Amino acid sequence: MFKQLALIAAIAGAGSLAGCVVANPNTVSAYDAQRMSTVIDATVLSVRPVTLQGRDTGVGTVSGAVIGGIAGSNVGGPRTGGIVGIAGAVVGGLIGNAVERDATTRQADEILLQLKNGDRRAVVQPLGGDVFAVGDPVILITTGGRTRVMHAPPVTGSAQPAYPASYPAPAPQ
Repeated sequence: MFKQLALIAAIAGAGSLAGCVVANPNTVSAYDAQRMSTVIDATVLSVRPVTLQGRDTGVGTVSGAVIGGIAGSNVGGPRTGGIVGIAGAVVGGLIGNAVERDATTRQADEILLQLKNGDRRAVVQPLGGDVFAVGDPVILITTGGRTRVMHAPPVTGSAQPAYPASYPAPAPQ
């Protein structure tokens, strides 16, 4: 019975940690679908590696305490089982908290940017496949208060935008 409870608690704890991950910059939230985003051109001034601190939601602490308490209460006799169970819960909670923080820690880049108007901005972005170098032309895409940095798409040579055949071109002014 104890092994079954411990296994269920361990699976629940590990599954709950999976939801505490910082979003990859190449992954867009379903909430952001069909929402207008602001796009700003910029140039990379510097890139510095940083570490995103792990989250502490309490899930690791509670899961560790439950597992430690169950394991500790099954050690010893009737008199010592309760005391060892409490100690197991405390130690399990501390270990669970450390595991959660460590599991949610990620590597990132702090990207210092210069906008076309001369303003400077910094964006911390989890690593996601794009590698930025000083001088790279980039775009900042802001949706719902969250900004991500992407390499700028190539600029076409025509000064006039191309309009699909289904849309009439704007009248000259």
